[in-house]
Amino acid sequence: MRPIDRNEVLGIGEYEAIRERFRSRVIEEKRPRRVRIGDHLTAVFENRDSVLFQIQEMLRTERITGESGILHEIETYNDLVPGEGQLSLTLFVEIPDRALRDKMLVDLVGLEDTVSLDVDGVAARALGKREGAMEDRTTAVHYLKVDLPAEAQAAIKAKKAAVSLVVAHPRYAVKVPLGRATLEKLAEDLL
Repeated sequence: MRPIDRNEVLGIGEYEAIRERFRSRVIEEKRPRRVRIGDHLTAVFENRDSVLFQIQEMLRTERITGESGILHEIETYNDLVPGEGQLSLTLFVEIPDRALRDKMLVDLVGLEDTVSLDVDGVAARALGKREGAMEDRTTAVHYLKVDLPAEAQAAIKAKKAAVSLVVAHPRYAVKVPLGRATLEKLAEDLL
């Protein structure tokens, strides 16, 4: 998948003019890409639209108008665009209660190292960057990529694969089969 290019990113004023339509479209695009993993985790499989939306929203929220700031946001978020033969996902620990969330972030230390995608019984491990990782707790958001073997890619593209998202943490072990709508989006990502 091609990274976001500078000429695709609108200025804040231009973005405001199309924001509601673009936002609505991306929210609909993300719906089948969002996968609930047990009671406290959610994954969103990223694509170019979701990344472009994130860049535009960051520029808007932070009121970034300088070229160096814009380029920094593009470079930062382009890490979420899946490469060839990859899927990209953002993993969220979603616990509204602050005390419970703080406890779970300690209990789930190492969570980012226990995520994989199971395609027809073959596990492909999700990997993320380790900068800023803490030894005594995990973070509430993880950016992960899954490099898929050729056979797994072909099976997903053919829409004949049994695919599950797996978390194998000792304190949070869950295997969630992906639905048809999600698999169709993943097949699009691999084209």
